[in-house]
Amino acid sequence: MQLTSAERDILNGSRGGAVADVLREQISVGEFFGAERFVEITNAHFMGDREVFGQAGTDYLTRLADAGVTACVPTTRNAQSVDFEQAHVLAQSPELVEGERETRTLLRRLGISTVNTCVGYQSIYQPRFGEHVAWGDTGTVAYANAVLGARTNYESGAAGLAAALTGRTPEYGFHLDAHRRANVRVRVDAALPDLADWGALGGLVGERSRGYWNVPVIELTGRSAPLSDELKHFGASLASFGSMAMYHIVGTTPQAATFAAANQGRELVDEYRITQDDIDAFLARDLPDGGPVDLVVFTAPQLSFFEMKRIAERLEGRRVADTVRLLITTNSLTCEALRDQGHLDAITKAGGIVLRGTCWYVMDPAAQRAHFGWGRLVTNSAKLVNIIRAHGYVPALRRTDDCIEAALTGEVAGR
Repeated sequence: MQLTSAERDILNGSRGGAVADVLREQISVGEFFGAERFVEITNAHFMGDREVFGQAGTDYLTRLADAGVTACVPTTRNAQSVDFEQAHVLAQSPELVEGERETRTLLRRLGISTVNTCVGYQSIYQPRFGEHVAWGDTGTVAYANAVLGARTNYESGAAGLAAALTGRTPEYGFHLDAHRRANVRVRVDAALPDLADWGALGGLVGERSRGYWNVPVIELTGRSAPLSDELKHFGASLASFGSMAMYHIVGTTPQAATFAAANQGRELVDEYRITQDDIDAFLARDLPDGGPVDLVVFTAPQLSFFEMKRIAERLEGRRVADTVRLLITTNSLTCEALRDQGHLDAITKAGGIVLRGTCWYVMDPAAQRAHFGWGRLVTNSAKLVNIIRAHGYVPALRRTDDCIEAALTGEVAGR
């Protein structure tokens, strides 16, 4: 890689041996992906779940913190693995809770803001068009690239932290114009009335066109331009099912005024149409006969204020069935706004559990399944459906109102 004089100084120890080692790691990553140089970033988003990285990750963070290094650009943390106030409700292990406390302390020593959200682009910071950032989390990266027109790859926990400490990241992938052009064309003839429909669309495109370097362009004929929460669910599902980091929607996203603007002459690898029948079939894949459920979960990504408000309004004066747990995740900022407006009370009085600063699938759901005997789950998140099978659950994707009805009755309707 071609290094600037400032980068050579870092390698020579101008910012200490620990930062020099971090930059060497970044050079290895850059050379692996064929990057010619680094690009300076303005913001980083660190994805580090104690449930995932365990003691080895903690030891790594400790070494960096003890070396006295700190982030040199504004850096936020993704969802954590514990809501400390609700850990006992979900029977989370003392080891995980204490490990999460230790992680939070270490991250703050490293200068990372532990806001613990995967939807910071809705509540913390929105990069401008063309801005280079280093973000982790699937839905977060897809939203940054597609909706905001910022530039980032999927940064692993270690890579995102490295970028925060050095203020730069290797210039490859979606930092470059060539990789941002669409090479998959999808015409969509569907009304897409609910967030679950947008998740289903992401799942269908992701399954058929899977690949990090593939960039789909969506042409909508059945409805008007999507809203932020719809784009959030689409991107998260597209990333989960297809490992994709960017998409275009003609007439909506900033680099897709037309199909030609999104494609820019790149050769198409696929072209197809998705109808409402395809969406409905995706929604009917799991629990097609309906029946009793153990859990209704709204998560993955964390919910926005308006998603939470909608749920609160539908739960007002009603009660969750005794046989069901209703779990909802959001961040602390949104939670406080909900409390101020009275919406939090509406949810909790109905029997719902609001979890702050986490996403349920990183809270050791396998241990919860074993402890509580949970198995059948309903959600409006296609991303969660794709993830949670690995933890032993039988999930079903349903529209938001159907999920709420399942929470109130203890049963999900068939498709």
